[in-house]
Amino acid sequence: MKIGLVGLGRMGGNIARRLMQAGHQVVAWDRSDEAVQTLAKDGAEAATGLEDMAAKLADKAIWWVMLPAGAPTEDTIAEIAKLAKDGDVVIDGGNSFYKDDIRRAKMLAGQGIHYVDVGTSGGVWGLERGYCMMIGGDKETVDHLDPIFDALAPGLGDIVRTPGRIADKVDARAEKGYIHAGPAGAGHFVKMIHNGIEYGLMQAYAEGFDILKSKNSDKLPEDERFDLNLTDIAEVWRRGSVISSWLLDLTAIALAKDEMLEQFSGHVADSGEGQWTIDAAMEEKVPANVLTASLFARYRSRVDHTYGDKVLSAMRFGFGGHTEIPQ
Repeated sequence: MKIGLVGLGRMGGNIARRLMQAGHQVVAWDRSDEAVQTLAKDGAEAATGLEDMAAKLADKAIWWVMLPAGAPTEDTIAEIAKLAKDGDVVIDGGNSFYKDDIRRAKMLAGQGIHYVDVGTSGGVWGLERGYCMMIGGDKETVDHLDPIFDALAPGLGDIVRTPGRIADKVDARAEKGYIHAGPAGAGHFVKMIHNGIEYGLMQAYAEGFDILKSKNSDKLPEDERFDLNLTDIAEVWRRGSVISSWLLDLTAIALAKDEMLEQFSGHVADSGEGQWTIDAAMEEKVPANVLTASLFARYRSRVDHTYGDKVLSAMRFGFGGHTEIPQ
């Protein structure tokens, strides 16, 4: 298939590369000409702008927008709407707010344009590992795009299959790492909750390592102090422990490089999904104690930093290349 990909940042560029490795054609554009030319060397067809991209795409064009949520995505989709034709598909693969997806889908449907939202997880490792995707949109359009999603997904890999899954009662695509979650907005809603859970998991690890480090504090009686090797603790927990995970892997990598995490200040950013998750919990009147506390901990980190906050920053950098926000 031929896809127009707008936004060649940390994830967009590697999404394009993974698609091309699977035999798909990519027309690429980014405000950074350097990013466009770099991808062109890898086989993409360079576009000089959205109008040029429109000219290079076939009928029933596929436009994939991979930009930060908010104005960058909103403005770009508005511009594409002026260029797209009846039967075209617009995909938002960023981290947009799901209610914006619902609004955009209705707006574009009036022009005969299909809208699909793809909650995408995989960070800077996606080219190698594949991307976990949660997809919203009408079934016919999502099914039409399946070759794209199948190419981007991790596939079955070597993960042990879940006992008890009955083939004719479940979506087989889930085992490959992607699902059709529901109508427009459903994909980003599921990804939003995914990121809210991510906040809670990361906070649990951060607080645990903070407690371990503080066991050598002079605030404790001398005979109760332990000078613990956090690097070895992270490593042993990776090996057969019930709390092993990719986040723990990334923590172990960061600690192996520098146990004190001097590279990080502990000034932890949030990209919106955590707050949106709490907003949804309040709308639905669902208690979310852990997720709420983890969001507030990030707010607090911008005033008063702990070692645990550095662990959070290290994990965020590890999976997504996220740098700390300026102090």
